[in-house]
Amino acid sequence: MLKTVASVLVLSTASLISSLAFAQQKSAIFKNGFENDADHKKWALIYGAKFTAEQARTGTGALQIEQGEASVRSRVNLSEQGTLEFWIKTSSPATQYKVNVLVATNQNADSGWVQVGQLLGNNDSAEYHAKRISIDDPGKKYLRLDFEITNGQVWIDDLSVEKILLDTALQKNQEKVIAEVLGKLRDDKNYQVQADALRTLGKNYAAQIDVQRQYLEYANGIYSSVTLVLATSERGKMANPLGYQTFKGIVSDVKLVASPIQKARMDSLLKPLGDIATATLNVMTQGAYAAFAEPFKTIVATTFDKVAYENAGVDRKTRKFAEENGLKTFSKAEGFLGEVEKELNTVVALDKDLIDIQREVDKFRKDLDKHLKESLIAGGMGRGQENYNRVMSKDEAIRSAALEEINSYFTLQAESYQNHSSSNTEFVQFMMKATGTMEETQVFKERFNQIASSVITFYDKFDRSVAKDQNPFSDEKDRRLWESHAVKVRTYIQESKAAFAKAYM
Repeated sequence: MLKTVASVLVLSTASLISSLAFAQQKSAIFKNGFENDADHKKWALIYGAKFTAEQARTGTGALQIEQGEASVRSRVNLSEQGTLEFWIKTSSPATQYKVNVLVATNQNADSGWVQVGQLLGNNDSAEYHAKRISIDDPGKKYLRLDFEITNGQVWIDDLSVEKILLDTALQKNQEKVIAEVLGKLRDDKNYQVQADALRTLGKNYAAQIDVQRQYLEYANGIYSSVTLVLATSERGKMANPLGYQTFKGIVSDVKLVASPIQKARMDSLLKPLGDIATATLNVMTQGAYAAFAEPFKTIVATTFDKVAYENAGVDRKTRKFAEENGLKTFSKAEGFLGEVEKELNTVVALDKDLIDIQREVDKFRKDLDKHLKESLIAGGMGRGQENYNRVMSKDEAIRSAALEEINSYFTLQAESYQNHSSSNTEFVQFMMKATGTMEETQVFKERFNQIASSVITFYDKFDRSVAKDQNPFSDEKDRRLWESHAVKVRTYIQESKAAFAKAYM
């Protein structure tokens, strides 16, 4: 295999890392793979769940959730909350799950648990899928997962809570500021106190504008990477039969026996796949395979038909070769193409995942782009592409100046309110619009978590698609060729996953 999907992603991802001035940092708060007694002691299995040595994603253990309802709680006190990530596997695509995420200050109490998120759906395959959700209630130290499972069982593995410094700090500050503003509006009628709170809110409003910019950059980077991958998918060339020795031998045998018209027909059929002489391979698609496979087998069968080779103008030695090897060659062609089809189905599934990710990222970009423009209007910058371009500028000085204008607008509103307002009505309206815009930004954080989950799951599928036990070929030379490509891919995929995590998570 030449440079693969993974290598394209790692180059695009790595180039974006350096351009992100405020790239998020992360560190592990809690990790658990359900492997051993030490891991098991960190959980209280309330009902409906058990530890198992089967169905593990990594290592030797997983958490099994039975059909119906189940609940588990962390026994350890987490230093703080962050982004929860775990992998989930279902017993079949028909299995539906709902996972409620709750947090509390006391692990043993039945009351006091606050729901901070929910994940629901089903997996389209029996493989593990990654799931991510932000937990933005830093005062609660214990984690609880409640499950509702129908039509089967699920398994959980490789659970972690990661500390994301930028988002966590910003979210804490936003919640504190909004709570203070609401409290002062309710308890303190002093215009000076309320105006000061509004000035503080302005700083946070400007900060969340920059967070929107970062998520747009993240999404644009992922979209560009996926688009490039779909346009130049080297992974698809692994399913091209022209690259394998068995196929070259079959073509050679057919051309030895074939008439000139049959040779011309063979060349015409092979042309869309690449150039067999120069080993130039095109991407193999399902459509290309469907248009090629059956006609190719027909050519093989008709070429080795006795009537055909006796009238093909070939010498006696070649006719004897055709008589002795016709059935063998056809059986070899049919078996080899079945192996190619298995490999192609794997590639098609990976491409479908990429197309789905591309579609979701594109929608995310468009929705966030619209929200950012609305946020700029609410922040006093007005309509116009120029202001948008300033906020999205790669030049930090230009961005900072634009964000300072938003901050100044809030300061101006605070001074105007302080000096001229005679009631709380204008203050309430302005404050509610600003805080509402900030709260809507959190929705995009969760949507980005879903996109990140899809990409992580894709990496996992891609990694497993080039594992040694996935080699589809029976001929030893074909197997060695496939494995030589796979060795390179395994390195690419590890580098790409690491680069993605560093840039986006």
